Amino acid sequence: MSRSTVHTRRRRKKTKGKQQQAVIHAAQRSTMITGQSKHVQASNFAPSMDQQPTRTGTIKASLPPLTSKVKREKVTDWRPLFQQYITRYNQAETEQHSYRLSEFSLDQLHNERLSERLNRLRERDLYRGAHVAGSEMKAEILSVNELENEVILNVKLYVKRKIAQDDQYYFEERVDQERIWLSSTEDSWRITRIEPITPERKPRYASTAIDWNAQNDIEEEEEPLVPRPYLNPELINFRNMRNMKRYRREQAVAYADTWWNQPNPQYEEFEANCTNYVSQCLFAGEVPMHYTNRRDSGWWYKGRQQKGKEWWSYSWAVSRSLTAFLSKSRSKGLRAVEVDRADKLELGDIIVYDWNGNNTFQHSTIVTAFDSKGQPLVNANTVASKHRYWDYQDSYAWTPNTRYRFFHISDYL
Repeated sequence: MSRSTVHTRRRRKKTKGKQQQAVIHAAQRSTMITGQSKHVQASNFAPSMDQQPTRTGTIKASLPPLTSKVKREKVTDWRPLFQQYITRYNQAETEQHSYRLSEFSLDQLHNERLSERLNRLRERDLYRGAHVAGSEMKAEILSVNELENEVILNVKLYVKRKIAQDDQYYFEERVDQERIWLSSTEDSWRITRIEPITPERKPRYASTAIDWNAQNDIEEEEEPLVPRPYLNPELINFRNMRNMKRYRREQAVAYADTWWNQPNPQYEEFEANCTNYVSQCLFAGEVPMHYTNRRDSGWWYKGRQQKGKEWWSYSWAVSRSLTAFLSKSRSKGLRAVEVDRADKLELGDIIVYDWNGNNTFQHSTIVTAFDSKGQPLVNANTVASKHRYWDYQDSYAWTPNTRYRFFHISDYL
């Protein structure tokens, strides 16, 4: 063998070795960067080391050890757990089974509460001949309270479900609120408590409204007056309704669908806003106000006086008071006939809810659509809802004692 041939073979062997080493180093850098990226974006889904191909054993050894700083970041980052919670919650809503969350949450009380709610929804929808064809959920964190080993979140959950029934589809939407407790251990986070927030159960002016209702069981209502501009005619579009005698149901529904998930800045927004919202819808349907300038009578709204004093009737903003107002007969203005079944209602009619069955009505909704069986779908505020099935069994406010009253608003006012 010639000397030149020997040198050529040595160069080829050396070059080949360098190329192999370069490939290994490149693979090592790629694996290290990918691993760090997955840890930041979705650490709970990062592949474990024993899932790596066997031919990359050298690469496994080259990965840097987990430093104490990375460990601390892993323990303090609760966001991947919250993301998993939202994903599992959406799956539970779609499947109407609670196991997706029950195996994920340590709060047994809430697991039972969730299971009970989803079970009754599954049975109800089976009876309706309906099923969930799709679900989408988004979460908005309203506040975060971070303690040493615990995080408390106040969140809004935006739920949009596609309902299939008799080969037809419709969408229902609602905005739930929850308070969630997350606790950390040495190497992970766990959900330890979940508290649904149910503002539908909180009445406004409870004692005052009760006194007014008792008083009005005896007194006769005055005839409604023609509304006129009060504080600022540019803020509220008061119209001359002297010649407008018909309830415009389509206008009430259009208003309800426009403002179901946002406050109309022309009106006050309350913490318990359901009846205020329903009254706005009625007024948008050209129902004339019954103005008395007394909070304990009539049905009217004027905004706030100076120094923030409230200037509207209880019936405008309180479910029980609106119930009492609609229950009374009158010759004109806002009038209603109570019917015995929900499927006798029309668009723009009103349903009120007594969660405890003790004749204290705490929630009001307006009919805005119907399913294929002719059952009402309603809009509401406080817990914002659009085209929600009327019986509210999907709400944590609902109880087996829940009572309803169905009011058909008169076509002629």
